[in-house]
Amino acid sequence: MAGLAAVNIKKEKIDEPRPSVSTVNDDGRSEAEIEARMLELLHQFPKGISNQILDTDMPTVDKQIKVTILNKLMSKEKVSMFKAAGTQELFWCLKSHPTSRIKGADNEERVVLGLIEEAGNKGIWTKDIRIKSSLSQATLNKVLKALEGKKVIKSVSSVSAAKKKVYMLFNLQPDRSITGGSWYSDNEFESELVDLLNHQCYRMLLQKAEVAKQKQNDGPFTVRNSSFLSSKEICQVISDLKIVKFNLTVEDIETILDTLVFEGKVEKSTTSDGNCDGQVKTYRTVEKPVSSASIVRMPCGVCPVMKKCGNVGAIQPKDCNYYGEWDD
Repeated sequence: MAGLAAVNIKKEKIDEPRPSVSTVNDDGRSEAEIEARMLELLHQFPKGISNQILDTDMPTVDKQIKVTILNKLMSKEKVSMFKAAGTQELFWCLKSHPTSRIKGADNEERVVLGLIEEAGNKGIWTKDIRIKSSLSQATLNKVLKALEGKKVIKSVSSVSAAKKKVYMLFNLQPDRSITGGSWYSDNEFESELVDLLNHQCYRMLLQKAEVAKQKQNDGPFTVRNSSFLSSKEICQVISDLKIVKFNLTVEDIETILDTLVFEGKVEKSTTSDGNCDGQVKTYRTVEKPVSSASIVRMPCGVCPVMKKCGNVGAIQPKDCNYYGEWDD
């Protein structure tokens, strides 16, 4: 009996319900945040997104969670699934919902809604809607208010013009050009956060370069190739460090790394990821050459008695006031 009781206890533990994956993912994002990012990707790639695109953009999100969210979007008839011709690779794309299906919409609402729908997740200004629709301002305001009340459209403040609003469909995630992406909070640029990540990325690349130098016996090409880190690898490490509260995407990290490239601290390259036509961006630190500015300012180049100057004689560099000022 004792042995039987032990078996029953073990079975209860096995049958114990597991925590649901619908709350928070391992990287700190909720399912709602992951779903919003998927919708943004679906708008960026109107022809469809594949598992490869999802894995590149969300390397830390569990595959099962991605499948659950995609199934949820398909059940809501927001997304459809299809296979690519030839490769039979699975793709997901947004389902089109013509404005004519909106119940109770009059002609003016259909015209305005059509213009907003065409604008996608970048939105459209009120002035542009008024010009294209030929509606008066009073009528347009009435239509926009009615559509907002039906939760068909929404207004979003743009970082480029905080006092102006753009309109887009209610279920769309605003484009990065509107929200400013991860580096803006309440339309304010997070300069301290950008500087922090800039420093962290550069530090990682410096450490990688130091490790690569230990392979000098293998030749210069091996040292150079070993000093590269991909943007995906850097994104993974920084995400694990929990430096920021929100989830960093590979695209976010690439914008930081590009600033280092513009500053001349980092070199960017691309390499194959092993898949057909797949390219991965890689980065490495570069040693700055000696500045040519000091050589250009050297007084010897314009000195009228340069040919008479030497280590002996009346004219010598050690006695030249201009040379001394340049050398300092």
